[in-house]
Amino acid sequence: MSIPFGVHVPFIEHLGFTLERFEGGESELRYTARPEHLNSFSVTHGGACMALLDVAMAAAARSVQPDMGVVTIEMKTSFMQPATGPLVAKGRLMHRSATMAFTEATIFDAKGRACTHATGTFKYVKRLPVSASAVHPLRPPLSTD
Repeated sequence: MSIPFGVHVPFIEHLGFTLERFEGGESELRYTARPEHLNSFSVTHGGACMALLDVAMAAAARSVQPDMGVVTIEMKTSFMQPATGPLVAKGRLMHRSATMAFTEATIFDAKGRACTHATGTFKYVKRLPVSASAVHPLRPPLSTD
């Protein structure tokens, strides 16, 4: 059963990511690319894979302190083989300081093969700034059990 992300992110909703695990420095997301999310080789576009990895790493970072948001500072991605079919991304918090999270995530295809891997650094924030005068409210993801 999927878990609400805790914040409204239209791009994540558009792509159709679902959050399945969010605890103890780990996350798991599921995603099946629609035809408009494919590249010219009919496999999941690298940009969609990077977005999935970014969200998996951010969720892993937030899972240890759900009342905080995170913003991506940097991300390195390796594309190992085409990502096809239903995908699962697993994120892991590797290390955390008071203000930073160091993470990794891997996308697996339906056969369990690693397709894409990333490492990322995130900054913890109390609120998500969206403009010079506005912030996005944070709500911890809640289980729908």
